[in-house]
Amino acid sequence: MYMIALILAGGKGLRLWPESRRSRPKQLCALLDERSMLEQTIDRLRSAGAERIVIITGDDLAGEIAGRLLHRADAVEILSEPVGRNTAAAVGLGLAYCQDVDEKEIIGVFPADHHVGDENAFIQCMRRAQAAAEQGYLVTVGIRPERAETAYGYIERSRYEFAAMPEVYPVESFREKPQRDEAARYLATGDYMWNAGIYMGQLGLLKQEFFRFLPDIHAAAQGGYDHCRKQYAALPDISLDHGVAERSRHMAVVPGDFGWCDLGSWNTLSEVLPADEAGNCSSGGDVLLLESENCVVRQRHRSVVLFGVQDLVVVENDDVVMVTRRQCAQDLRRVTDHLEQQERFDLL
Repeated sequence: MYMIALILAGGKGLRLWPESRRSRPKQLCALLDERSMLEQTIDRLRSAGAERIVIITGDDLAGEIAGRLLHRADAVEILSEPVGRNTAAAVGLGLAYCQDVDEKEIIGVFPADHHVGDENAFIQCMRRAQAAAEQGYLVTVGIRPERAETAYGYIERSRYEFAAMPEVYPVESFREKPQRDEAARYLATGDYMWNAGIYMGQLGLLKQEFFRFLPDIHAAAQGGYDHCRKQYAALPDISLDHGVAERSRHMAVVPGDFGWCDLGSWNTLSEVLPADEAGNCSSGGDVLLLESENCVVRQRHRSVVLFGVQDLVVVENDDVVMVTRRQCAQDLRRVTDHLEQQERFDLL
C-alpha cells in the first residue's frame, strides 16, 4: 500500500524521567531493545507499506533526531515546529509540506512513542484502515480494551459494521479519560475502545476538515511549509482529536488488537515486560530481587538489588537513581518541576 506517514515526535515524556530528558525525550529512548521508540515506529511503518515517512518534531530536537537517524537519512524527512502548538497544528504543518501531493493520497498520523507487540497484526489493521480511508473516511484505530483503564481516552463505536467493510465501524463519540466506574461501564458494553491517536485519510479530506473546523491552521497550511512556520506561534493550541475528529461526520474506526501500549509511565513497563511469580518486572540484565513484590526496575549500568520491598519503581540511570512508589509514578512531572525551580538543569 502507498501512504505518507506523519510521525508526531515533539513530546517530552516527562513521566519517564530520568530516562527521558529534554535532549533525549521518550521517543529517543531505547526502553525495550537497542532501537529507540522512534526507530521502532519507523521500521513498523515501513513494514506496513509507508513509502514516505515524515517526522514532525520541535526545532530544539530536529538536530538530535537527524543525527540519530543518519543511517536512515534516505528513508525519512524531518520537519520542525518553531514552538509546540499541540497535534492539530503539527498535522497542519505536515499538510503544508504535502501541498504538491495528489489529494487522493493517503496520509497517516502516528505517535512516535507507542509500543506494538504484534507487528503482523498491526500491518493487517493498517491495511483495513487504509481501505476505509480510500473509500472517503477519516479513519482512527481503536484498541480493544483489556481492563477498565482511566489513563486513556475512549472511542465509542457503532454496533454495526459498514456493509462493505468488515471490521470497520462508524464512530458514535469520543470520550475523555473516565473515572474508574465509568471505565468499567465502557468495558462491560463492548462498544468502547482505547484511543491510540492514530488517524488515516485522504489528503483532500483532511484539508476539507481543517477548513471546516480549524480555518486558521488550514489558511497557514495553504501558504506552504515556510509560511506555516512563520504563522505557527499564533495557531490554535488544540489536539487533532478535539479539533477535527470529535467534530467530523466522516469518522470510522478500525479495532486493533496488536499488543499496543502507550508506555506513558514507568508503571506501563509491566504491560510489556515478563513478570516473575511475585509480580516484579525488570529491564536490564543485572537486577536481583529478593523477598520483593510488584516492583518495576529499569537497570542500565550499576547492579540493582531490591530486598524486602513492595510496589516500588526503581530507575538506575547515568547520573540519577530514582525511587518512588508505583502509585506516584504518574506524577513525576512534580519532580521535574521541582528540579526546574531549583535550576538543576543538569538533571533535566
